[in-house]
Amino acid sequence: MKISFHGAARMVTGSKHLLELNDGTKILLDCGMFQGNPKEADGLNRDWGFEPNEVDFLILSHAHIDHCGLIPKLIAEGYRGKVFCTPATYDLSKILLLDSAHIQKQDIFYHNKKRAKRGESAFEALYTENDVHNALKHFELVNYNQKKVLKEGVSFCFTDAGHIIGSAVVNLKISDDKKETTLTFSGDVGRYNDELLRSPEVFPQADYLILESTYGDSLHEDMAVKDNKLLEAIVNTCLKKRGKLVIPAFSVGRTQELVYALNRLEISKALPEIDFFVDSPLSVEATAVMKKHQSELNKKFQEFLERDKEPFDFKRLHYIQNVEESKALNERKEPCVIISASGMADAGRVKHHIKNVISDKRNTILIVGYCEPRSLGGKLMRNYKDVTLFGEPYEVRAEIEVMRSMSAHGDYEDLCQFIACQNPQAIKKLFLVHGEYDVQQTFRSKLMRKGFADVEIPELHQEVSL
Repeated sequence: MKISFHGAARMVTGSKHLLELNDGTKILLDCGMFQGNPKEADGLNRDWGFEPNEVDFLILSHAHIDHCGLIPKLIAEGYRGKVFCTPATYDLSKILLLDSAHIQKQDIFYHNKKRAKRGESAFEALYTENDVHNALKHFELVNYNQKKVLKEGVSFCFTDAGHIIGSAVVNLKISDDKKETTLTFSGDVGRYNDELLRSPEVFPQADYLILESTYGDSLHEDMAVKDNKLLEAIVNTCLKKRGKLVIPAFSVGRTQELVYALNRLEISKALPEIDFFVDSPLSVEATAVMKKHQSELNKKFQEFLERDKEPFDFKRLHYIQNVEESKALNERKEPCVIISASGMADAGRVKHHIKNVISDKRNTILIVGYCEPRSLGGKLMRNYKDVTLFGEPYEVRAEIEVMRSMSAHGDYEDLCQFIACQNPQAIKKLFLVHGEYDVQQTFRSKLMRKGFADVEIPELHQEVSL
């Protein structure tokens, strides 16, 4: 048996790990899109490192695009099997993949106009909306802690990863050559004591563990101070500086968490009398999915629902749907808060809002989640003095703030708590994925001090025998 790593290897995005059994059966764990620098990501997204038509099964950990974003391309290029995921992951994948296809269509049109002027050949999108609809027919839903048999001697079950609604840890059992092997893939691990989500679930002992490591070298801010820090940013920008606060936020998870926090502040009568906008049609759809699956959210949230039936709405909150309303926000002179996708600020409407506010020191851009270092959000976090937006240079004069308490990824302590249910001596090999290489090296040293003897950081397309 062997495993190869075709994404999220010494980098954060593009999650793809291919397990090949001794009988030739191939199981793909995730099929994510590379994100970040557009030119670099495009090349990576077109090079599988394996043949799609040779894959027998695909198991999806959750619906974020860097984990599900290339499924339509995989199926269009020959994969004929099922895509196994939780019910909430299916509902989110549907809206996220259709949105991804729409964004690609817009971006390709823009880039091909420029290429045509230079006499260059046209690019093609990775996939279309029709490809997405075709791919969705391949999905098969599996509930948490339900045993799913893929074939004789091969089964898996999902346990709750606590990252976004529907997110799952994949626990595989493989009887290969009369020997049972257990392999666990963490997907993305959430945080303990989250405001909305249940904590990551205890999972069975594994022989091999594939573990994400996004924040393997750092600790997040205490979640207890989250509401106060958010309020401070609002007061500082909108009341003191009389500017706009723009918050790039992922449509799934982060936006709902922000709105829920604002709602709590409104209930406590702490919010100032200004307008708040969620400018992301995708966020509206994602919020509807979260409401549909709200029984999967934690006990504290269920208790809040007894007091407030609309936790994602409050006075002076406006959900923007059409383009005209979105453009009107850029003409608005009054102080306000704009929450808009994408979280890394590399696509979607938030780029236009950042372009509008970035050169005015009255304004603030608040980063509330992970940003790939080469993304626009990553550059702002790293205090770039100038950035390029829509092909034009802009001086960064707006205030840049970072709030780590809202990350959906577990930090070093969360990850260590997640694997505390494992006997380190029983783990034959632990693979670190989904992290920047310097972070992984630090985390590797910490894990080895905790008794995990064999911790490997695979390279892109590296193959390892188990």
